[in-house]
Amino acid sequence: MSAQDNIDDSAAPLIEHLTELRKRLMWSAAAFLVAMCICYSVSTPIFNFLTEPICGALAERGQNCQLVLIKLQEGFFVAINISFLGGFVLAFPVIAFQLWRFVAPGLYKSEKNAFLPFLIASPAMFFLGACFAYYGVLPLAFDFFLGFQQGAVEATGPGSTAMAGVTFQGSVQEYLALTTKFIMAFGLCFQLPVLLSLMGKAGLVSAAGLSAVRKYAIVVILIVAAIVTPPDVVTQAIMFTVIYGLYEISIFLVRRIEKEREALLRAEGLWDEDEDEDK
Repeated sequence: MSAQDNIDDSAAPLIEHLTELRKRLMWSAAAFLVAMCICYSVSTPIFNFLTEPICGALAERGQNCQLVLIKLQEGFFVAINISFLGGFVLAFPVIAFQLWRFVAPGLYKSEKNAFLPFLIASPAMFFLGACFAYYGVLPLAFDFFLGFQQGAVEATGPGSTAMAGVTFQGSVQEYLALTTKFIMAFGLCFQLPVLLSLMGKAGLVSAAGLSAVRKYAIVVILIVAAIVTPPDVVTQAIMFTVIYGLYEISIFLVRRIEKEREALLRAEGLWDEDEDEDK
């Protein structure tokens, strides 16, 4: 067989993989576009749902819930942003399935059984984090921010001083950006146990190693909490507490994975006793 034949044989599988990748990307893009159109058609109900936390905080203060359009085109871009984010969330199961169909043929059965639970857990944890942000964090954050309002005070006589009123008149686009930032931030943070557990399953990290770098992880978590949340102590403290708690849960999950691996290797007679001494 000539060298040219070897090149042709090696190129054929590559072309097949690229064709399969193109097919999966086209299905994912089509699902995303359809989901975007659906979300655009119901962008107003979605926006009303997203404004419930701020409306609830305003109602407790006896204020009307009303956001303003600062720019003429702001309403249109808000609908586009909602359709883009909502379309991604709605199409994510299809995108994840297409990713699985592309990767699965190259995996052994044992690898498929190991990877599939993480693929299912990832969107579930993101949804859990988004719900935590929407129902738990946003009401507290908005209550804190709205506490800086003050009523106007008129001068009642000589020597008295008038005080300007400070009332919330939020921009629709800025409110949407802040709300989606909270939801996305907590949704992504809840991926930490999934990511570290998957890395532990692959042997890339260990429970002992994660415990050893705990003090450095705390510093990183503090930095992340300061970046992804507004500059107030309340939301930063909540973000830090949540991420650190997820980090400790990740250590527990990785340790459990290591014990299951050890039990399996012992049953097969492949466990190296020297590893126990290293621990």
